[in-house]
Amino acid sequence: MGALRNLDVTQQVALLFVVLFGLLTLVTAVWLARTLRETDDAERERQERFRRDLRAVWVGALLFWVAWVSGAIGATLLFAVLSFVALREFITLTHTRRADHRSLLLAFFGILPLQFVLAGAQSLNLFMVFIPVYTFLAIPVVSAFGDDPQRFLERTAKIQWGIMVCIYGMSHAPALLLLELPQYNERGAFLVLYLVAVVTAAYIGQESAARRLRSLPVARHISRSFSWRAWSIGAVAAGLVGGLLYWATPFKPWQAVGMGGIAGACGMLGDFVMQALKRDAGVRHWGGKVSVTGAVGLLDRVAPLCFAAPVFFHSVRWLYGA
Repeated sequence: MGALRNLDVTQQVALLFVVLFGLLTLVTAVWLARTLRETDDAERERQERFRRDLRAVWVGALLFWVAWVSGAIGATLLFAVLSFVALREFITLTHTRRADHRSLLLAFFGILPLQFVLAGAQSLNLFMVFIPVYTFLAIPVVSAFGDDPQRFLERTAKIQWGIMVCIYGMSHAPALLLLELPQYNERGAFLVLYLVAVVTAAYIGQESAARRLRSLPVARHISRSFSWRAWSIGAVAAGLVGGLLYWATPFKPWQAVGMGGIAGACGMLGDFVMQALKRDAGVRHWGGKVSVTGAVGLLDRVAPLCFAAPVFFHSVRWLYGA
């Protein structure tokens, strides 16, 4: 671990992508080999589901590579596009009325680009309060000019919540790229990789534990797989993965474990909340039949990250006084 930590930026980046795409290639080869065997309908359904998930991971890995190659500006634009698509999926399944069109136009073409401009310009003070303060006050005012009081509070709250998750949460990923930490220049992409890795590990750990352990779900009508035991196992898995990746972060080993556990735990809670929103909308997946990843809606994939990113970002800033 010490040798890995002492590598220069170029060597760490090269190692990062060799390991990342090497593992994906290996998993893909194993999956292709398994598809050649004769299987029953249930097994074929599982293989098809895994194929969609694997393709989504490939897309995510390629997007991460593009974000690194394109630099800070390109990465910020890329995450802005992802935020736009995620917000579109959210709004598509959210009850709105004609009077909300002004607020939606403001969200898509005003708030979203300005939030990412603030992230790219590293205007952190305004970046942190622009949406929770100014936007949350502006949206109901703009909606009120639509002269439609029917379900006004519900409609406004849904738009505000979509902005909070899809724009505010997502914007903290490029903000990590640009975060200036002591003796950690030009390594912001590793923090993004670390965050994605621990959130993914938490999700896999929780789902695996839920399948193998007989635990009572916390909220059966929202999720049959979310239990405190499975959630704790997912957080531990995230902490372990975070500890293994400490060489790519500015953290000490015990800090990497703690940060991984916190980010993973928040990501799982975010996924749990989004499941509640999906039940309310009456759908299984965001985006319906049309999706960007080819698996399910993009929002299904990035929702845990959108919840974990702000907590992780501010935890890092608090830890280093940045």
